Amino acid sequence: MKLFLREHLLLIGIQLLQCILIPTLFWLDGYRGVGVFFYATFLSVVILMAYLIYQYVSRRSFYHRLQNSLETLDGSMETTEQAPISEALDQLLVSQYRLYLEEIQKAEERQDEHLLFMDRWVHQMKTPLSVIELTAQTLDEPESSSIREETERVRNGLNTVLYMARLRTIAEDFQIKPILLSKLVHEVNQENKRFFIRNEVYPQLIEKKKNIIVESDEKWLFFLLSQLVHNAVKYSTGKTNQLVISLFEKAGEAVLEVKDFGIGIPASDQKRVFNKFYTGENGRKYRESTGMGLYLVKEVSARLEHRIELESKVGEGTTIRIIFSQTQNITSM
Repeated sequence: MKLFLREHLLLIGIQLLQCILIPTLFWLDGYRGVGVFFYATFLSVVILMAYLIYQYVSRRSFYHRLQNSLETLDGSMETTEQAPISEALDQLLVSQYRLYLEEIQKAEERQDEHLLFMDRWVHQMKTPLSVIELTAQTLDEPESSSIREETERVRNGLNTVLYMARLRTIAEDFQIKPILLSKLVHEVNQENKRFFIRNEVYPQLIEKKKNIIVESDEKWLFFLLSQLVHNAVKYSTGKTNQLVISLFEKAGEAVLEVKDFGIGIPASDQKRVFNKFYTGENGRKYRESTGMGLYLVKEVSARLEHRIELESKVGEGTTIRIIFSQTQNITSM
């Protein structure tokens, strides 16, 4: 209603001005029939009101549509009355909607091409890395260890890029099945054995409850635990040689806990460490930090419907837990 009145405000003003101006002209010309003046003014107002009421009733849904925002994009395809201005608006919205869909489709195609390129490029880079590692094994120390250390860093970086590229289509990549957590931890530790030895930080597995099984995706859960272990080792090197991985149940939920005794995370950074590209105070000390590790952990956990908890104290270390919700099937073998 407000939009309708605003649109016809000028018309109403002009009509009221006429109701004053015309009787005034007759009065100045010597005509003194006051009753006729009031009757003419009354007729003018009645005709104006009839016109406004007709316009509003016939185009009420049109004005209602203009005043209310669209709840869905499909709302752009709805039609109103067949008034010329309504048809023009409908055609404009339809053409705008189609143009929007075309732009979105082009953007998605470009992004899919980019992700496909990144995926293939990462796999292509792994082949020369493997050749370099094999070549390094034939060299004497310490050159051999130095080269393998650098190739391992490159491999970890490539894996991060690969998983980041796959994050957009992660729902299509899920294979949910029962996973024995202790077995997964052993596989992660075995995969990172040289990494532990090089940094002189060694993991200890504590099973407070044996043979805990959870429903999750093995490949993505392996990636989550690897990220947490790498972070724990990176920020513990030179300060401690201990890293504890614990498996237990709490309030009916399975918990996978990674605890280090390294430098810890300042309280001011703890709420933002899961943000994309956020490195914080520790990231400025460790230049290799990209700010993507914990972001990926948080995002993947959310897609898998697992929760993440973080506790940390500067100088004492950091504890991160992956909590498998009660909807997961947790049993003992």
